[in-house]
Amino acid sequence: MPSTNRRLVVRAALLVALLAPVWGCANGDGSAAPDGPADGKPSPERPATPGLGRILVGGRAVTGSEPSGNAKVPYRRTYTDGELYAPVTGYRSTAFGAAGLEGVYGDELTAGVSGGGRTSGDVTTTIDPSVQRAAMEGLRGHKGAAVALDAGTGQLLAVASTPSYDPGRFSGNTTADTEAWKRLMRDPDKPMLNRALREALAPEGTFGVVVAAAALERGLYASVDDSTRSPAPYTAPGSASEFSDDPAHCRNASIRNALRHGCHNVFAAMAVEMGQPAVAAMAEAFGFNGEELRTPVRLEASVYPRSGVNGADVAFAGAGLGGVTATPVQMARVVAAVANGGERVDPQMVAKVVRADGSVVKPAEDAARRAKRIMRRGTAEQLRSALETSAAGARAGGGTGAVIGGTSGRVTPSPSYGDGATAWFVSYARTGEGGLIACAVRITDADGGAGEPAGSAPAVRVAELMGRATA
Repeated sequence: MPSTNRRLVVRAALLVALLAPVWGCANGDGSAAPDGPADGKPSPERPATPGLGRILVGGRAVTGSEPSGNAKVPYRRTYTDGELYAPVTGYRSTAFGAAGLEGVYGDELTAGVSGGGRTSGDVTTTIDPSVQRAAMEGLRGHKGAAVALDAGTGQLLAVASTPSYDPGRFSGNTTADTEAWKRLMRDPDKPMLNRALREALAPEGTFGVVVAAAALERGLYASVDDSTRSPAPYTAPGSASEFSDDPAHCRNASIRNALRHGCHNVFAAMAVEMGQPAVAAMAEAFGFNGEELRTPVRLEASVYPRSGVNGADVAFAGAGLGGVTATPVQMARVVAAVANGGERVDPQMVAKVVRADGSVVKPAEDAARRAKRIMRRGTAEQLRSALETSAAGARAGGGTGAVIGGTSGRVTPSPSYGDGATAWFVSYARTGEGGLIACAVRITDADGGAGEPAGSAPAVRVAELMGRATA
């Protein structure tokens, strides 16, 4: 792992996996609904009784309500499979407010609580229950996040974050609710932090996809099979720090082999050769440094440094370090753009909102219409080919064979989690209907020491589970 003036050792294992989407929210940052004016037609799909509106997954309500016995707040929220879907629903509490979809669509979901013959609205998510369950089961026992994203439409099929919590345990205003809330607030594992949407960390080796896209788009290399100009070890300009990768695989390696073997020296040298503005422009085309993005829950910003960078900083950033940060949703967007022939889609986890007045809004359809071309189709096809080679290597190393293409970041100590380690894995897979799903998995307490490929195994396994669920 990198360390300035101490001898920087940067290794990465570029593997492969499948994917799944997930979502979680632990703070009330979605209080204003961004869904715009009612532009749809009245719909008969409305709750039949007064009370809180429903959040639906796979056509099934995962939230409900029951009388609270309190005239001022007559209904208390109930949850089905609360821990499984907390990263998607967020929470609604009489005592502690609302967050996530519960907060974003507060007006729609509470329209019927005051009676008067009114009914509350419904929120139908894009989440696939099989993929969500696979992601959460795969992450069990780890601090991590996983996201599955339809590469063509932007619909999030899974938004997972672990450890999770059951929002039903504090949805009321009793002593038991207060004690449950306090326990969650004191928990050092931060179960209410939505790691999929609200935690941005260094993407490490997975950022090589962005750097490679910039190099191919600018004509620095004509093919993913051209030899690069990347000594191993590589010393960053103006620094004594070295990117010490395996010379047998990484010295002047092609983009294809660099993605397969996790060659940080290749992408560090490539970034320096192109210059910071070129890499920044490509990163921003993929969605880094972008305007505030909502799914409709707000994403933590994913950042590529724009100012105050020297040669060493550019090298570190090219290796996915040095101030570069990304959420799992953002890295799923990167892979989705490659899988989707060079078109970037905006992520969205709400398919339809039926308001109290019967009007219908379809956020997922609006997101799909905003698809934007960010690279030539030929560039995307070359990168897909390179990722498929990486997938073949991972499959030979014990994968299930379900993955089409992907790459992983190496395992490194994570300062946020003491002696833990961080493993990234991004990939894409084909659904049973022939569509492509982009997946990003990040585990911040992975097994294995720094630079050990085995440390990425938990992240690969999660992706494989999600991929099987989409097949």
